[in-house]
Amino acid sequence: MDGPALRLVAVAIDCADPMTLGRFWQQLLGGDLTECDGGDAELRGGAVPLDFQRVPDPAKHGKNRLHLDLFVPPTDRQAGIDRALRLGASKADDVYDGGHWQVLRDPEGNEFCLVWESP
Repeated sequence: MDGPALRLVAVAIDCADPMTLGRFWQQLLGGDLTECDGGDAELRGGAVPLDFQRVPDPAKHGKNRLHLDLFVPPTDRQAGIDRALRLGASKADDVYDGGHWQVLRDPEGNEFCLVWESP
C-alpha cells in the first residue's frame, strides 16, 4: 500500500437548511444532532456520522450519484417505509419501482433506499 489507510469519518450532505434536514435524519436514524458554527449541523451516534452543510445553491438536478442504504428487517419493511413517509420522506418510484428495495427522497430531494435483503 502506498500511504496510510484512510478511514471514513462522515458522509456530508449539501442542503439548504442543515438543522431541518438534520432533524429528519435524526428522527429516522437516532443519534445526537448538533448545530455548528456557520449554521451547519452534525448527526453523531449512528453507524456513520452525517454532516449537513449549507450550500449557496442546493437545488438538486438529477439522480444522486451517492446515496444511503438503510436496512429494515423484511418483516418490518412496510412499517419502515410508512415511518419514513410520516417523517417527511417521499417515494421515488421514478428511480426504481420494484420489490427488492424502496427508493425514497428526504425532504430536500436526496434519494435513499430502505433495503430488506441481508446486508
